[in-house]
Amino acid sequence: MLANKKEFMTGFFLMVAFLIVLFVMFMPVFGGHNALNYFDSLYNSISKGSAYYIPDLKKKVEKSSAKNIAVTLAMKDDAEAKAVGTLLMKTGAMVNVNGSQIKMSGEMNAIMAAALEDADNLFQNRGEAVKGKYQMDERLAGYGWWVGMKAIIKDLNRQHLFAEAKQLGEINKKAIECAYNYYGIVPQNIGDKWGIVFLSLAFYVIYTIWYGYGILFMFEGWGLKLEH
Repeated sequence: MLANKKEFMTGFFLMVAFLIVLFVMFMPVFGGHNALNYFDSLYNSISKGSAYYIPDLKKKVEKSSAKNIAVTLAMKDDAEAKAVGTLLMKTGAMVNVNGSQIKMSGEMNAIMAAALEDADNLFQNRGEAVKGKYQMDERLAGYGWWVGMKAIIKDLNRQHLFAEAKQLGEINKKAIECAYNYYGIVPQNIGDKWGIVFLSLAFYVIYTIWYGYGILFMFEGWGLKLEH
């Protein structure tokens, strides 16, 4: 027995409409994509324009004094070690790959400059430049820089070379990782898409409230109430 049939039916129809809209959102009605994929791509393209730190990082490297480092890297497996070793050899470093272990000695600025150059090419979607340079898939090269840099940072910290590790960490996070994640995405200016951005955020708020009121009216119409 319903305590308030009118209130219950109001909530019921709100929930039915909510589910219909949800169903439509999962249909490929946004240029062949569903709403989630479309807006995920949109916000990724907008955020890419504000995540380009590489020019500033290059300037920091240019101002850094030359410093040689020698590290021993323990990679996950032989294939990973081979890929990372190929990247490091191109920097002019002395590299010895033995199974999954890499011993490397080289000039830190040269390593950072090479990593930033490749990251810049990936960020600008110039994958062929990276692919041609190493004769390997550009995504594999990007991943190789990321995992290789992490291993270098780990060994530098072991040697108490914390300043050097910190600088490499910044490059790894703001350039290499960023470039890998955004590779293939075409950047867009939020000013060109402000209308759809505003409508999507407004819809999100309204849709959330819509669901909440649907549940509230159904429960209250059913006779369920919160009491002290």
